[in-house]
Amino acid sequence: MTNADKAPARLNRFSDLRFQPRFAYPAMAEVVEVAGLADRSELAGGFARFRDADIPWQVKYDELILVISGTFAVETPQGRLEAGPMDTIWLPAGTEVRYVSEDALVFYSLQPASWATEAAA
Repeated sequence: MTNADKAPARLNRFSDLRFQPRFAYPAMAEVVEVAGLADRSELAGGFARFRDADIPWQVKYDELILVISGTFAVETPQGRLEAGPMDTIWLPAGTEVRYVSEDALVFYSLQPASWATEAAA
C-alpha cells in the first residue's frame, strides 16, 4: 500500500474526541480510536479511559500502552505490570491479560489494526 492509498495527515484534538463504551464492560472502559482501518493503515491507536476496571482479555495484536494519568496495571502470566503517568507497557500478541485500574487515561497503539476482521475469518 502506498501513501497515496492512505488517508491524508490530520490533527485530532483531544477536546473533540467522543469516547464510547468498550468490551463487555461498558461501565469500566471507554475508548476512542484516532487512527486505524478507516485510514487504510495497519497501525491503530487511540485513547482509553478505565474506571474501577478489572477486564480479562487475550491480546490479539501487538500493543503498546502509554499511561497519561492515573495508575494502570496489566496482570499477565509473568506477573503484574503497574504503570503511572508517562510509563509504557508492551504486550505481544497472544498474551492473556487482566486490565486493572481504579481510574486511568491511557493512549494505546496496536498492530495489526485489522485484528478483529482477521480473527473473524
